[in-house]
Amino acid sequence: MSNLSQQNVLTLDKVSVKAQGRQILKNISLTLKRGEIVTVVGPNGSGKSTLLKTIIGANQPSSGSMRHAKKIRIGYVPQKLHIDYTLPLTVRRFLSLPVKVSDSAVHEALQAAGAGHLCARQMSQLSGGQFQRVLLARALLCKPDLLLLDEATQGLDQPGSAEFYRQIEKLRQELDCAILMVSHELHVVMSASDRVICLNGHVCCEGAPEQVASAPQYQALFGSGTQGALALYRHEHTHSHDHLDKMPCGEECSHGRELS
Repeated sequence: MSNLSQQNVLTLDKVSVKAQGRQILKNISLTLKRGEIVTVVGPNGSGKSTLLKTIIGANQPSSGSMRHAKKIRIGYVPQKLHIDYTLPLTVRRFLSLPVKVSDSAVHEALQAAGAGHLCARQMSQLSGGQFQRVLLARALLCKPDLLLLDEATQGLDQPGSAEFYRQIEKLRQELDCAILMVSHELHVVMSASDRVICLNGHVCCEGAPEQVASAPQYQALFGSGTQGALALYRHEHTHSHDHLDKMPCGEECSHGRELS
């Protein structure tokens, strides 16, 4: 992979991914810049998690190219993490596995994730929201240039999800990192986003949340009622996103094919 300018954290150019002879992602092109929050939405099996795993190197593209910023640091919050709760394991100890980190680094990461009070708590005693914040703290230990969140609020109720995404907005401001989120919570997560990518094996459409919510390709997948609901959660920006004015739309994606 070659390096990009400092502003661009990551660029994918017509990346395709195949597994076991099946096409999972086809011709995915996207650029992530510092300081922006981009959300990937799509139906189950649309390739959202595959996209993130390709970015972190767990999957290899079958074609296309991926370029990243020089010495990029990537933080990753997985969709699920299974822990043996029969083992005594504090949050402090968990954050030092597999590589030991300093008390100050742990404290800073937990504070940034809104979980500073959990350091001495047993992992088995954490609520769902607390567990996700600890996973977020783990991803923040490297002070990432790019933060990837794969269904990070899975299992949380709507207020809990909204609070989690408010924390993500704070992190964007504090770290000036690019954030790429995958979620099925269309209204709440889109309200926290600068740009949305609708994925169904290929990029169906992309742009500012309101643009995507009104796009025929998006409504074919999720229904026209989601457009009005989005307005309930949309936050106000104090900054501009002139580069988001265009919303290239791909082929009609209402075919509902199954991808993994």
